[in-house]
Amino acid sequence: MRVLLDECIDRRLVGSITGHEVRTVPQMGWAAIENGKLLTLAAKEFDVFVPVDRNLTFQQNLPLFDMAVVVLHAPTNRLEGLLPLVPKLLQALTIAKRGEALRVSI
Repeated sequence: MRVLLDECIDRRLVGSITGHEVRTVPQMGWAAIENGKLLTLAAKEFDVFVPVDRNLTFQQNLPLFDMAVVVLHAPTNRLEGLLPLVPKLLQALTIAKRGEALRVSI
C-alpha cells in the first residue's frame, strides 16, 4: 500500500510503518499546500493519506478523493506520542476504503 504522512507528523514514524511504501508530504515537495489541493495531488499517487488534523474529515468531501484517510489521534505529533498508534495504524491500513476516513487513537 502507498501511504502518505502529513507534514506535521514526525518523519521518523516512516520507519515504523512496515510492509508499506511510505512517504511524507515534505519528501514529495508538497509542504504548505492547502488540504484540498494536497488531497487531490495525493490521490493520484497514494492509496492512503495519514494526517493528525481531526478537522480534515469535516472540512473536505472525502468521497471526492480516490484514496482512504486514516486520522491519527495522539497526545502529541512527536514520535513518542505516535509510536503507540502504529499497531492500530497498520491494522487500519488493511481495512481502509477509498473515499472514507478511519480514526486511530490510543
